Amino acid sequence: MSELLPAIETETAPNPGCAVIWMHGLGADGSDFAPVVPELRLPASPGVRFIFPHAPAMPVTCNGGYVMPAWYDIYSLDESGRRADEAGIRASCEAVRALIARENARGIPCSRIVLAGFSQGGAIAYTAGLTHPERLAGIVALSTYIPAPDALAAEATEANAATPVFAAHGTQDDVVPLRLGTAARDFVQARQHPVTWQTYPMGHAVCLEEIMAIGAWLAERFAQAEASQV
Repeated sequence: MSELLPAIETETAPNPGCAVIWMHGLGADGSDFAPVVPELRLPASPGVRFIFPHAPAMPVTCNGGYVMPAWYDIYSLDESGRRADEAGIRASCEAVRALIARENARGIPCSRIVLAGFSQGGAIAYTAGLTHPERLAGIVALSTYIPAPDALAAEATEANAATPVFAAHGTQDDVVPLRLGTAARDFVQARQHPVTWQTYPMGHAVCLEEIMAIGAWLAERFAQAEASQV
C-alpha cells in the first residue's frame, strides 16, 4: 500500500478547508457512502472535502478465503470478538496516513480532518485515528469495533488522547454484535475521550436519523476547528 489508495472525492464548496476520510465496510468500496454527503446537511461554510477510498482486494479467511475489498484479513468470528491480521491493520493505517498527508499538502491541517468508517472501515478509523501522531478533529465509528485493543492501547498517541468520537450501532446488528460496539465505546471512554454514543433499532446498516446526527456532529467539530484558528 505504498501508493495512494484510489478514492472517490466530493466537495461541499470550492477550496474546502476541512476533510473527512471515510472508510467503507468489508466487501464494499468507496462508492458505498459517497451518496450520504447531501444527507449530512452540512452548512455552506466551511467547505468540506470527502474522500472515500477503496480498500485493496485480498482473500478473507473468515469468508472461506474469498477475495474481496478488505482493510485487513479476519481470521475468525468468535464469541470474544474478531481475530484479525494486525500487520494488515497497520498497513491500512499507513495507507490512511498517506491520504491524511495528501490533505495536509493540499492545505488542510490534521486539526481539520475527521476519520470515519463503517464496520471494518470503522475499525481502521479507530486505530488510525487514535495512533496518528498529530491531533485530528475527530473520529466517526459506525457499527464497528476495535480489532486489536491491546496493540491500540500500546500505540495510542498523546496527540489524540482526547480526540472526540462519534460512535453509533444498530441494536439488532447480527454482523458486528452490539456488545463489540459498546466494548469499543467503553475503551475510548476509559481513555477520557469525549464520546457521543447513539444506538438505532436496525441491523448492520445506517439510517437517515444517524446520518443527520453525524452531520450535526461534524458541523460542530469543524466550527470549533475554525474558531480555534481565528
